[in-house]
Amino acid sequence: MADNKATVHIDGLDPIELPIYSGTAGQDVIDVRTLGAHGYFTYDPGFMSTGSCESSITYIDGAKGILLHRGYPIDELAQNSHYLELCYLLLEGELPTEEQMTLFAREITTNTMMHEKIASFFQGFRVDAHPMAMLCGVVGALSSFYHDDIDINDPAQRKTSAIKLVAKLPTIAAMAYKYTIGQPFVYPRNDLTYAENFLHMMFSVPAEEYKVSPVLAKAMDRIFMLHADHEQNASTSTVRLAGSSGANPYACIAAGIASLWGPAHGGANEACLNMLEEIGSVDRIDEYVGKAKDKNDPFRLMGFGHRVYKNFDPRATVMRQTCHEVLAELNIQDPLLDVAMRLEQIALEDPYFVEKKLYPNVDFYSGIILKAIGIPTNMFTVIFAMARTVGWISHWDEMLSQPGHKIGRPRQLYTGYTKREFVKTEQR
Repeated sequence: MADNKATVHIDGLDPIELPIYSGTAGQDVIDVRTLGAHGYFTYDPGFMSTGSCESSITYIDGAKGILLHRGYPIDELAQNSHYLELCYLLLEGELPTEEQMTLFAREITTNTMMHEKIASFFQGFRVDAHPMAMLCGVVGALSSFYHDDIDINDPAQRKTSAIKLVAKLPTIAAMAYKYTIGQPFVYPRNDLTYAENFLHMMFSVPAEEYKVSPVLAKAMDRIFMLHADHEQNASTSTVRLAGSSGANPYACIAAGIASLWGPAHGGANEACLNMLEEIGSVDRIDEYVGKAKDKNDPFRLMGFGHRVYKNFDPRATVMRQTCHEVLAELNIQDPLLDVAMRLEQIALEDPYFVEKKLYPNVDFYSGIILKAIGIPTNMFTVIFAMARTVGWISHWDEMLSQPGHKIGRPRQLYTGYTKREFVKTEQR
């Protein structure tokens, strides 16, 4: 029962009482579900003030720079845990025991191999196709290979499909990359960690042995962790909406990948690198910073500030440390990385950026790290999708586990024509 109520007064109607619910943290919500019975809907473009579901997975307080996964701060998880342990936490709700972690990691490892027929799918793509197009298509097709575990009403089958998706996304991503550069696919290895295996499949070639740097593997693992889930963002909401119709998990994750592809969402780190390329060199930074400060100039600095976080992005704190570790390990001399580091300094010191809280965000640092590792820009969003898959599938499973969930059906404020008479072609 709700402790408080909101009362809506509409001319010609008796007052309408709406229950107010409180979660364990965050804003209270007004339950408007009964408004429709009175002939009214709420209007909230962009869902800026709408809670679409009840969830216990991730909590964000943008004003305070807080991100919690099942109650654990992201910076503590990133410093003390690893990606597969976070996957277990998101999926199961609690941190695993040592035995549970061993079994879970083994399940993931033994499901990284792809059905050999899937390799032939790539032959249907142009070699210059965007890897996200390949990822979206291949993931959507997985239901045709694993159709024995897509009964969404069976919790055991939902868990099986979750394991397969988390396990196979790195393999598919690496296959997409190898296809675009004309190299043979590299099979996963069971003796490597999740991050090591991804780097191995990306960069090893038959002619020589590839040794994974521990620093780079740690950086990749942290990138996966810091992108694993972010509450009810556009792609997660897409997965939930697709899942509400009863669609199979592979189709739902493919829908999430398609949503993530947008430059305002998962494409932000790719856009950040494109911006650095546009600036080109350190001696042009002042010019572009001036353009960014000019309200009449369309240029915007990508990778600074965040729609949710009105303070420092808690993920960026960890990512910044990782970024400098990677650059120190590789000792790379790259003009674009010099531009990025100078922009970082300006954003942290210039009063304009500090007052507006336009701090470097996670996309800024992750883009620099991925470039330094040698991953091409068009693969950035693919890696984001790999990491976010566990968040998507956790929300999908949570939704299906809740009794009485309904198919999503937003309403609208209609502004088109009312009824018109049809005019035959010869009379128009």
